Amino acid sequence: MIDHTILKPEATRAEVARLCEEAVAHGFASVCINAVHAAFVADRLKGSTVKTCVVVGFPLGASGAAAKADEAARAIADGADEIDMVIDVGALLEGDLDRFRADIVAVRQATVGKVLKVIIETCLLNDAQKETACRISKELGADFVKTSTGFSTGGATVEDIALMRRVVGPEMGVKASGGVRTAETAWAMVEAGATRIGASASIAIVGGAGKGGPAGY
Repeated sequence: MIDHTILKPEATRAEVARLCEEAVAHGFASVCINAVHAAFVADRLKGSTVKTCVVVGFPLGASGAAAKADEAARAIADGADEIDMVIDVGALLEGDLDRFRADIVAVRQATVGKVLKVIIETCLLNDAQKETACRISKELGADFVKTSTGFSTGGATVEDIALMRRVVGPEMGVKASGGVRTAETAWAMVEAGATRIGASASIAIVGGAGKGGPAGY
């Protein structure tokens, strides 16, 4: 359930290679990286079950629909299996839902056949806006809604995960990302409805995997 993540701008290839090795060793869902590392990660993960996940429009979501779609297409050409896109937050806040939709549509069209996660940056939204973002993301065929970039004013909360799960229903993916650093926090997100965890502290999380976990895990 874990996307093993390194998104800091100063990440080196040696650090990214180590994440790939850890992800394979622990059976993580993916390694989540910036597009500059896409081909490198896809090559390192070849032959494993771990996917290559690339963020686009990151971390601001303000690069425009065409730029995000192009970035996504290039990442897929480089070997990305999953794309995490940041929404046009400003469009949502000012109620320009046509622009908001067009942004997601452009990236969805560029990622046909691949997993698309829509980062709604919950810390910048009120509950009604979170609901709108989730509802539209589902309507437009996204595979996941995701809480946060981890680069804004806050990260995932149990309350936001529960809200997102309620809006999208039982089938769509919900990803908790931003500030998930312990097994206890990760399990709380899962129990609230998360089906994927984005974390840079993945090794610490699996090191305490039984702590706070529901029965049977």
